[in-house]
Order: sequence, then structure tokens, then C-alpha cells
Amino acid sequence: MSAIISDDPALLNIPMIHRFLSEESTWATGIPLTTVERAISNSLCFGAYEDAQQVGFVRIVTDWATFGYLCDLFVIPTHRRRGIARQLIEAVLAHSDLSKLRRFTLVSSNASNLYEKFGWTHLQKPESYMERYFPTIYQQS
Repeated sequence: MSAIISDDPALLNIPMIHRFLSEESTWATGIPLTTVERAISNSLCFGAYEDAQQVGFVRIVTDWATFGYLCDLFVIPTHRRRGIARQLIEAVLAHSDLSKLRRFTLVSSNASNLYEKFGWTHLQKPESYMERYFPTIYQQS
């Protein structure tokens, strides 16, 4: 069975997204609900749905013209290994506002093989990239 993929923000289950990101993800542990809500409202988001239940999510930060950053992609554990992450990425890449971006980045510690199937590669010029990175910012009081 294929999931239904939608970019309709009204369908997003914000409490479920927050729970997964704050409690189960390796990259956003402890993220506050208000931060998730603000991130979603300022991004293009896609949900994956089966039987009217949200089972997956991905968020794109973009200027809608030249740059995009794919982040927060997840599928809940009970629905993994069924191609839902692939469906989410396919929907993202098919979206008319994203298909002509000059640079589309992401960060992944465990799914490089999946993303490589869709054309992502390791940085061509890693020496050109810089970052400010605070991995435990949500655990600080």
C-alpha cells in the first residue's frame, strides 16, 4: 500500500511531529513545541498518511528560487521499510517550486544511501562550507 503524500499544512499532526522530533529523533531531542510550530510555519512541509493517520514527515527550508534544505525527514517505526521515505523524497523533488533549485542540501548521519539514489552527493567543496552548530541547544535551560 502506498502512502498519500500531501503538502497541505492543515493535515499535519503537529503534536505527533513534535513528539517524534523531541523524543525519538537523534537530531532534535528536547526541541520545544513552539520551536517546531515556528519551523513548520516557515517551511514547506510534506506529510505521509495511511488510513487517515500521519506516518511520515519532511520539512524543506527554502527561498523558493535558488536554495533548499531538506530536514526532519522521518517515518514512524511501525511504518518503516515500506518505501514511505522514498515517496516523501519523490514528492519533494516533483514539487514545482523546488524542481529548479540551484542548490539543495541536507544533513544525514544514517541514510546517505537513500539520498544518493535521488542525486544527492557528498559536498563537492567541503572546504567552502561553514556552520554554527549547537547540537545540545534544546537541552540547555
